[in-house]
Amino acid sequence: MLNWLPENISTYGAEIDRLFYIIYYITMIAFILVAVTMIWFLIRYRRREGGRAKYTHGNNTLEVIWTIIPAVILVVLGIMGQSTWAKIKIDMPPGDIFVNVSAKQFNWDMTYPGPDGKFGTKDDVIVENELHVPVNKVVRIDLTATDVIHSFFVPNLRLKQDTVPGRVIPTWFEATKPGIYEIPCAEL
Repeated sequence: MLNWLPENISTYGAEIDRLFYIIYYITMIAFILVAVTMIWFLIRYRRREGGRAKYTHGNNTLEVIWTIIPAVILVVLGIMGQSTWAKIKIDMPPGDIFVNVSAKQFNWDMTYPGPDGKFGTKDDVIVENELHVPVNKVVRIDLTATDVIHSFFVPNLRLKQDTVPGRVIPTWFEATKPGIYEIPCAEL
């Protein structure tokens, strides 16, 4: 199997990778079929001396087929991804570690509760652009944005969540391997 994603260090990353590669291969097959068909049509129906263009309505059966097949594929992919989506976005496990992450233009502020374990007190620890978390612990993050639409993206954790000013968006992960991993913004 083609493997060009960064190393997975998340407990749910394998499920996301499986869905990603299924979609990737379906897309690759569709691209090859369309490209081969297009090349065949370019050769078959190229301009020839004495040839005249003629109007054709098309083929209703083919049009129904190439509408139904993608619809069925999308429904099947939706059903396949439903349990993964629910696990990641709806049925979040209770957290062991809690971090508030606030997006600003070109940076992230990570806020950790201090010794009292509560946010919004004087002992909170705020770190810029660095997320420090233990391995094999569920990390719950509340994402906010102060002034921009941002996208919190940690490719190795298979975590990508947009942030919007005025909303608190919860997300979670559980890292399985220590290391230093990039947190790029994936919002243009």
